[in-house]
This record gives sequence, structure tokens and C-alpha cells, in this order.
Amino acid sequence: MTTPATVRMSLDEVRALALRVLLAVGLAPDHAAAVAQTMVAGERDGCTSHGLYRLLVAARSVAMGIAVPDAVPLVEEPATALVRVDGRGGFAQLPFETGRTLLVHKAKRCGIAAMALTNVVHFAALWPEVEALAEEGLAVLAMTPSHAWVAPEGGTKPVFGTNPIAFGWPRPGKAPFVFDLATSAIARGDIELHRRAGKPVPDHWGYDADGNVTTDAAAVLEGAMRTFGGHKGSALSAMVELLGGPLIGDMTSLESLALDNGRKGSPIGGELIIAIDPQGFMGELMADRFAAAEAMFAAIEGQGARLPSSRRHAARARSLAEGVDIPQALLDDIQALLEQA
Repeated sequence: MTTPATVRMSLDEVRALALRVLLAVGLAPDHAAAVAQTMVAGERDGCTSHGLYRLLVAARSVAMGIAVPDAVPLVEEPATALVRVDGRGGFAQLPFETGRTLLVHKAKRCGIAAMALTNVVHFAALWPEVEALAEEGLAVLAMTPSHAWVAPEGGTKPVFGTNPIAFGWPRPGKAPFVFDLATSAIARGDIELHRRAGKPVPDHWGYDADGNVTTDAAAVLEGAMRTFGGHKGSALSAMVELLGGPLIGDMTSLESLALDNGRKGSPIGGELIIAIDPQGFMGELMADRFAAAEAMFAAIEGQGARLPSSRRHAARARSLAEGVDIPQALLDDIQALLEQA
């Protein structure tokens, strides 16, 4: 079997390409820098479905008028321990960066704080955000609805988004423990990568438009994805809908898809981030309780099980030293994008 052609690039080259394209398609420099950083993080950590491939997604969102390319985020403080950042229709990365310092300040002052990003366009992963906050010494939980692409367990018609949940735990002297999981059986970007490569998907990933189980990636994208873990994933997905939508005054995935009105653009909606300062509960027990957490991690890895985030950290070490391999076909699509711009 022939191996698809790839091009080795350094992470600096990945960043430069991402910035070049994002600026060319019309993003303001501050937005372009924030968006490019998440794409670099995706390639760096082996999460290619959230790497340079997302340039195609971002460009489409700008070209179709879904994302406001020069939106100026508005920061509000509705309560002592709350931050709200109205993204005014721009991509979510800059609103997060805009409110991040205030969220950290409030969490450390109050013990716990929450930030709502509203009216933002989502197309990337949550783990870069929770990792950044965990590096500040905070325990973090983040979640966001998306478009209604996922059927509830027992049904075959979309109601939920892929509705990821991300968590970060600070580890003194080590990289944070971080996981980011979709409540769908798989991230939508992974299905799209299968479609682009002409590869079938597992039959538990989704249904076609008629509600039939299928291994055709394109049919799943036109039909409905499935939740992970049956009714358990379905319940968690409903929770994300409520906390990341109505609770913060933003939309459900059904409303986001209706607003899209067939454009097949990136989801528009909200995101909830909860940050907790361990010092508040632990107090003088901090050293002992962090040691207990490390003992749990050791018990996981000691029996050969993989600790979530360890694969990303291993990929990070390799890519920092060796660079990353980018499919030539993707680079061709990106070059065509530049020529059109």
C-alpha cells in the first residue's frame, strides 16, 4: 500500500504558515495570532484534526460571514466570581485570551470562579485552554455545545453537538494532567479526515440521513453521529448543552444549527470555564493532597495503563525536537486557499 506523501515542517514553520493564511483570508492580527497558536498546539501534540487542517475551516467561516474577522471582545463582570466575555461573533480563541487573566485573578481571590464566553465561533479543541489555566495552578473544567450533529442514545436524529468536556489538574514540577473528550463517539474532525482520505469509519460512529448504521464517513457527516458510552454519554451531552448554553445566556446546539441555516459553517454559541484554586480547600494540606493525586497517577501508570495527556506530551517532545509531518494533499489545499485569497 502506498504511503501518502508528507512534508516535514518545524513548529515555527507551521505557525508562520497558519499566520500567513489567516491574515490572507482577512483575520485581524490579534485574532490570527490566537487562532494560529491553537493550530500549532494541535500539530505539536499529535492532534492533527485540530491542526493545520483547521485553516480550511477557519477560512470558510470568514468567507461565509460566519466569523467576524475583526471582532473586539467585550469583558464584563456580572458577579464577584464571574467573568463574561462577549466575543461579538469572532473566533473563541481571542475572547478566551482576553478574559483569561481576570478569571485566574478571581479564582485565586475567591477560591472558585467561572468565565462564560458568549457569541463566539468554535472550531478547535478545549484542551489548550484548560492546560493554560492548569499551568497557573488551577483545577479547571470547560465545556461547549456546538451544532446539532449528534443523536441522543435511542434516537437517530441530531439533537446534541459533539459537546466536549475538558479537565485540567495542576501537577507541581510536571506538565498538567489534561483530558479533552467529545461526548460523541469521536470528534467530528476525525470523521472529516476519514472522508478526505477515503477511509471507512467504524460502524458505531454514526448513522446516515435515513437512520441506518453506516461506515461511510460522508454519510455520517450528512446524517447523525452517536454519543460515546450509550446513555451515559448522552446524559453528559445534555449536561453540556444546559451549562454551556442556556445557563450562560447562549444557544443550544439545535439553535446554533438553525442559525447556520444550511451554510455548514463552524458552530456559534457559548463556552463555560470553571476554575478552582486548590489552596482554598487544601490549605495546609496542599503538599499532602497533591502527593495523594500523584500516587493515584502512579497507580494508573504502574499497571501499564495510559494516563490521559501522556500521549500528547510524548508527541510534543518528538515534534519539538523533530518537527511534524504534514500531508502534501493538505498543503496543496492550503496553497489553493492562499491563491484564492
